[in-house]
Amino acid sequence: MTDLFSPLTFARGPAWRNRFMLAPLTNSQSHADGTLSDDEFAWLTYRATGGFGLVMTCAAHVQAVGQGFPGQLGVFSDDQLPGLTRLAAKIRAEGAVSSVQLHHAGIRSPATLIGEAPHGPSEDVETGARPLALGEVEGLIEDFIAAAVRAEKAGFDGAELHGAHGYILCAFISPETNRRDDRYGGSPENRARIVFEIIAGVRARTRPDFQLGLRLSPERFGLRFAEQRELVRQVLAGGQLDYLDMSLWDVFKAPVEAEFAARPLIDWFTDLPRGETRLGVAGKLMSGADCRRVLEHGADFPILGRAAILHHDFPNRLAGDPDFRAVPLPVTREWLRRERLSPAFVEYMNGWKGFVVQEETETVAA
Repeated sequence: MTDLFSPLTFARGPAWRNRFMLAPLTNSQSHADGTLSDDEFAWLTYRATGGFGLVMTCAAHVQAVGQGFPGQLGVFSDDQLPGLTRLAAKIRAEGAVSSVQLHHAGIRSPATLIGEAPHGPSEDVETGARPLALGEVEGLIEDFIAAAVRAEKAGFDGAELHGAHGYILCAFISPETNRRDDRYGGSPENRARIVFEIIAGVRARTRPDFQLGLRLSPERFGLRFAEQRELVRQVLAGGQLDYLDMSLWDVFKAPVEAEFAARPLIDWFTDLPRGETRLGVAGKLMSGADCRRVLEHGADFPILGRAAILHHDFPNRLAGDPDFRAVPLPVTREWLRRERLSPAFVEYMNGWKGFVVQEETETVAA
């Protein structure tokens, strides 16, 4: 399990050709109606040609009112099927496994973007979100399941549920943003119920070999570390998922809560029994050494975001040079354009402090 280039097998669905997963990365480069753009197609398929084992889309919203970003890819309408089908076919042709990340921004949906108050498990004064009625929660569950069915119809090998970073599933899990008093609120089990019901629904209505993952994050957004560790234990042991994607921000940092600070974040999850469920981790993995260290700590695969933005062929480069490390930041806009980032994506990355050389100093070589 320490070989980054050995195939990774799963309880369901195709094996990945190696241990590298492209992180689901926001980029704001699809069309306003959620249909796939040529820019998004080029960005994702270029990572498939670059050697990634799993190529995952950006967060794709399952309801129009769940949009979180301008130019976000959608999976809420059959009108989006032609583009999704084209994308899945090309990723497969390049030898990678394909997945759609299923997303609803929830209380993080900008009202100016969706044209109404955002939705959440409970009222949220800071964002102006209104609480979902019980029937609306049931409708949300159905729309997540329907989006997975749509991804399957488009030819994707699987889907991932976005349950991290304060978006709607995470907001249900968090005791800070979920103050409901029905079966979807209160105890940790009730707050996580929506996730388990979506998982069960996807399993019931997709083919037996449809590969299903879940992204969770253990900190911020009102989450409690002990509760998140227990949730991770349950989903790893439950056998309904093929993999868990842990978004840790920084894989090897210590947890914020003092009670858990004696060990790095990764170690709190790799020591849990997981049966046939695979475990991947994301967070500041920028070199071959970082990726090997992930496996040495017991994870099954590294998940690459920034490194994959900087190098579409990061896996292929690492195959040729075990000591390969991503180019130092900042990089020029021209560097990013060569890596098939559209102008919109480049501007999005320009909002990340220290990522893009500022125009007045862009004479620095890329």
